[in-house]
Amino acid sequence: MSEALAGGVFAANAAGSADEHAELRRLVDDIGRRSFEARIGQRSLPEAFDAEAWAALEDTGLSRLTSTPDLEAGPTEAAIVLRGLARHAVAAPIAETDVLAGWLAAAAGLPVPEAGPLTVAIADADGSARDVAWPRVCAAVVLVARADDGVRVSIARPEDLDLVEGRNLAGEPRATVRFAASADAVRCGAEVADELARRGAWARCVQVLGALDAAAEMTVAHTRERQQFGRALSKFQAVQHALAQMAGEIERGRAATTLAVAAAADHGFDSPQADYAVTLAKVVLGRVVPEVTTTAHQLHGAIGVTLEHSLWSATLRAHSWIGEFGSTGRHARRLGRRALDAGARGDDGALWDALTWAR
Repeated sequence: MSEALAGGVFAANAAGSADEHAELRRLVDDIGRRSFEARIGQRSLPEAFDAEAWAALEDTGLSRLTSTPDLEAGPTEAAIVLRGLARHAVAAPIAETDVLAGWLAAAAGLPVPEAGPLTVAIADADGSARDVAWPRVCAAVVLVARADDGVRVSIARPEDLDLVEGRNLAGEPRATVRFAASADAVRCGAEVADELARRGAWARCVQVLGALDAAAEMTVAHTRERQQFGRALSKFQAVQHALAQMAGEIERGRAATTLAVAAAADHGFDSPQADYAVTLAKVVLGRVVPEVTTTAHQLHGAIGVTLEHSLWSATLRAHSWIGEFGSTGRHARRLGRRALDAGARGDDGALWDALTWAR
């Protein structure tokens, strides 16, 4: 696929100044590109775990980039990795391993295997954890059981769990896991569960952006190559207008996601700034995804819905990911409550400050 369409933390600096993350971007792009090219024409539903890509991620230290303290990496570096791998549709639980399970195990003081993927299972009131990503291929599953005084965190091997296999719209493994808190589970405060959910929503926003970039790149390439009435589709004004609208929607999502990355990097995932920015990004991207994916498929025509074409690996991932760790509606209601609370204080400008995070 071509280079990214826009700049920011997710692409090389367009202004020509030094990019301190240039080497990381090249490394991620190389791993992702090799994975994408190796699986052209080989993808199927359900998606198969990309063991070769995972081995490359482990060899380069990217599989646990932020959860390994010695590497001194943070949200900015994690965003580069997540967006880059998502752009190439790498079939591996990188967000679950590094941003979620690795962090949670460290926060609870629990050891996890040094090699292999990890994932998290967050149980609801009836003891079921739904949409658990890639559990069968993982070396360990970090279990989270809610309690009145917080959560209980423990570690289990996939083979020891009661798993009901499933998959999301894109064919990625998503299982239902039933478990109860073990006797040796570590108690953590409710704030840990809140941060875990926020981290998950944040990671999915970054990954969605990568998938949307891929969809746009494929659509631009297709309209340049496809001939109709003796000229390329991209020469038609209606097609140009559709491409411009697609790019505008993606940049709207990129702006919101960039804010979420900056908030997490500057203030931490446990901060109110990150909470607001991640909520906003989920709402914005929830509205961007259907607009972009619909346009991409309209401009591709029938070929775009075939399994042989790569477009679905981007569009279906975007649709699947945007609904995980809280729906668009749920996060929109959180923003609405924030606005109502600010308005109820009766302070002129409080509503504006709350919505723009002016203070």
